[in-house]
Amino acid sequence: MTGHAGDQTLAALAPFGVDTMFTLNGGHVWPFYEAALHSDVRIVDTRHEQTATFAAEGYAKLTRTPGLAVLTAGPGITNGVSAITTAWFNGSPLVVLGGRAPQGRWGSGSLQELDHVPIVSSITKRAVTVTDASKAGLMVHEAATAALTPHRGPVFLDFPLDVFASAQAELPDPVTVVGAEPDPASVAAVGALIAEAVRPAFIVGSDVYWDGAWAALEQAVEVLRVPCFFNGLGRGCLPADHELAFLRTRGLLKKEADLVVVIGTPLDFRLGFGRFGSARVAHVVDSAGQQAGHVDVPTVAGEISAVLSALADHGRDHRDREDWIVRLRDAESAAAAADEASLSATDDPIRPSRIYGELRRRLERDAVVICDGGDFASYAGKFIEVFQPGCWLDTGPYGCLGNGPGYAIAARAARPSSQIVLLLGDGAAGFSLMDADTLVRHDLPVVMIVGNNGMWGLEKHPMRAIYGWDVACDLQPGCRYDEVVRALGGAGETVVDPGEIGPALDRAFSAGVPYLVNVVTDPDDVYPRSSNLA
Repeated sequence: MTGHAGDQTLAALAPFGVDTMFTLNGGHVWPFYEAALHSDVRIVDTRHEQTATFAAEGYAKLTRTPGLAVLTAGPGITNGVSAITTAWFNGSPLVVLGGRAPQGRWGSGSLQELDHVPIVSSITKRAVTVTDASKAGLMVHEAATAALTPHRGPVFLDFPLDVFASAQAELPDPVTVVGAEPDPASVAAVGALIAEAVRPAFIVGSDVYWDGAWAALEQAVEVLRVPCFFNGLGRGCLPADHELAFLRTRGLLKKEADLVVVIGTPLDFRLGFGRFGSARVAHVVDSAGQQAGHVDVPTVAGEISAVLSALADHGRDHRDREDWIVRLRDAESAAAAADEASLSATDDPIRPSRIYGELRRRLERDAVVICDGGDFASYAGKFIEVFQPGCWLDTGPYGCLGNGPGYAIAARAARPSSQIVLLLGDGAAGFSLMDADTLVRHDLPVVMIVGNNGMWGLEKHPMRAIYGWDVACDLQPGCRYDEVVRALGGAGETVVDPGEIGPALDRAFSAGVPYLVNVVTDPDDVYPRSSNLA
């Protein structure tokens, strides 16, 4: 083709399914906008580069194609660093294109002259500067391929202003990225462990979703009769109402399971660093680089669909575990019954759990639920059931707040007919609520719910428990976050009566505009956290 670097870039990304660009305007990246206007790529501009980058990552999560963020030079890119890092920890295939001061004047002090590559090299699979106008499309193609190759992750390319001259270029043929074949001996070893176990369990993580392996998962667990628990984007890979899907009884794994197979997620702080009481542990990862270095457990690396299918074949002659399934189901039912008191609580001030009791009754099976916060979002993980793949977006292990509005922008753009619900702690709302303006400008109706307890709850309660005092934990009590959204062109209301939560949610879902329900909750409510975050 003949075209400048922007033209080549979008042409190279088109075969990967890239159809939307998330950005904030800056002169260094105008050629990308010009290319988008001449193609079918939609431009969604935000109020902060962090939101643009989170939106691109969220779009990747929802479409399982590369998300595209275009950031201007200097502060545009440094503003996106936390979101790039989140994509790195989440294994999200994110393509970040940056502007750059002209190479021919480098060192003279051009506006926003900064060498970005060293800054992002440790949080990307590939970080390069494009210096040859004729090679732009090729380099973008190679970067997108790397982003999609397990283990997936973000890539970065920046483009000096003087590389945008028109040039003759050859674009590679489209490719289909596939994972590595698993080692048969490793599969056989883990398969034997599963076959011999009486009380096994699978913990299903995000890479099962990224590999599109939910059908293989369902087939495998039904053949093997193994109960499943879920992490991150693993939620929904087996419907929450499947007989082998469990939400509330993970604590039994440390007490009663004899084997825990962790599939598609790291053995990190979320999973006790890979220790589950006396249970044996095995690990299934999408690539050899994901093998845990801090514990020695049997591990299979490779395409997860292939691994699951092979494990099902190896384990068809397995021990009877129906008593174990009944034990878990009885415990799950008892825990669900116990939850009802919290979900229907009439306490004043409002208990956060009551919000989820009202929300659960209104969520459709394909609703996309987005979490951005500490304790309030943790309640979502405890109470929200997920029925379809790609319907649960949380911050991930990096724990960076401010992801929510970006993910919500992406969700409404990618799923125009689904309910989109953004759950915000009041602390998290302070990071990027200004991007309600983006939702309004681009006509992206989203239901936002703020759990407003006037504090950094994840910090305040533990500080008081440890030290007997707290500092830097208090926010403005009853802050009117709904009025912020209304001032930006959306709608909303504040709720202080538990009986008004449901009607407020009904108004939000029917509004057809970005709508924030600001629920003032009990500041003395403490989320029952037991995990070791360090």
